[in-house]
Amino acid sequence: QVQLVESGGGLVQAGGSLRLSCAASGSISKINVMGWYRQNPGKQRDLVAFITSGGNINYADSVKGRFTISRDNDKNTVYLQMNSLKPEDTSVYYCNFRSLTNNYWGQGTQVTVSS
Repeated sequence: QVQLVESGGGLVQAGGSLRLSCAASGSISKINVMGWYRQNPGKQRDLVAFITSGGNINYADSVKGRFTISRDNDKNTVYLQMNSLKPEDTSVYYCNFRSLTNNYWGQGTQVTVSS
């Protein structure tokens, strides 16, 4: 079992920045993928970015050049630095941890970008 604790959401004006953190604890397998997804009411949950335990990274086109994902493997923590935020980035952001056999989600953190 893996537990995910997210932090860092909030309200920010357009053009501003926020940093999300997600700490994983429990049965952490060495090979894993940690990432961030976001979801608005009535919509599907979409990938924002992920980073593998080997350091491979992928971003959604909508956030490329503005968001940066990173991880600290010693702390089992993934970060999402969000710059140049836009109102359309408003959403609930979910941390995700995937191993070869399991898939876990955080509780979600609200990010609201005002225009």
